[in-house]
Amino acid sequence: MVAATPGVRAWGPSGSENAGPNPPKAAYVVARVGEAVTVISVEEVSKEFRSWRRRVQALAGVSFEVRQGEAFGLLGANGAGKTTLVKILLGLAHPTSGRVTVRGMEPVRARARRRVGYLPEGHRFPGYLSGEAAMRLFGRLAGLDEATIGRRTRELLALVGLSDRGGDRISRYSKGMTQRLGLACALLDEPEVLFLDEPTDGVDPVGRRHIRDVLLDAKAAGTTIFINSHLLSEVERTCDRVAILHQGRLLREAGVDDLTHPSQRFRIRLEERQHAPLELLARFGAVTLDGHIEVAVPDLPTLNHLLDELRSQRLLIAEVTPQRAALEDVFIELVREERGA
Repeated sequence: MVAATPGVRAWGPSGSENAGPNPPKAAYVVARVGEAVTVISVEEVSKEFRSWRRRVQALAGVSFEVRQGEAFGLLGANGAGKTTLVKILLGLAHPTSGRVTVRGMEPVRARARRRVGYLPEGHRFPGYLSGEAAMRLFGRLAGLDEATIGRRTRELLALVGLSDRGGDRISRYSKGMTQRLGLACALLDEPEVLFLDEPTDGVDPVGRRHIRDVLLDAKAAGTTIFINSHLLSEVERTCDRVAILHQGRLLREAGVDDLTHPSQRFRIRLEERQHAPLELLARFGAVTLDGHIEVAVPDLPTLNHLLDELRSQRLLIAEVTPQRAALEDVFIELVREERGA
């Protein structure tokens, strides 16, 4: 049971409720779980598909761990092996070699799949069902009682912004609405682990922001989130760590901050309507871009030398900002290095 917080309703696995005046929030989509441990373990996993004509190596010796309460992103181009690995983690496919565990158990065991939510890519609901009917169906499949299903349906439809459309047929839903309904279904039994396969694919920016907020609050409440996606900007905003796959091989596994740490590139903003002499900028290899000065320096003394030169020209420096590498740039660079190896 989640301990009640003043003004916030909290829900536990038993389905009981601590009432408060605030409207539904994502912070109680899952009951809080214990201290940080390894929730997902992937050890030297390989997967080979065979036919009478050829063999395809989908995964080759992939290893990593995901800790409790962490948002973990699995990145890769189409055909990299992402969906194959997710299916193995869900017990829907078996590795050719290696071992995976979810909460310390092999995922082929029914116990390992309890309180595990899954939003597959390109999921489909029967169009004649309403959103509420779809959630009742999935709630029964999850083994929830009717009272819990009714309560969770109301709360989660509000959470994903579909309260006023729950009675509508799904055939009238947009792609973004269908995706948000799928997320609500995946959260029905308060999962401790949530697997998401391209959760924001085809969703407009407002819908992506809504889904991202739900996931961040679920993570804060203790849910372990595993995201398989090629939308790297969304992963960068949501995940703590990522693993980058290329042709079935793990190229890199690291924290998002570690991969995108500030480089030796800086953006300098001068006081409005001031401009640096072009010959000065050329000496430092700096350029002007969108009204700012962009420069790459070998070290901090060089940066300070440039700033001193600008001040000597009676220019007022309003801001100096180190530039972070985008996760997309890091991904492309790693793939290019692999292809050139």
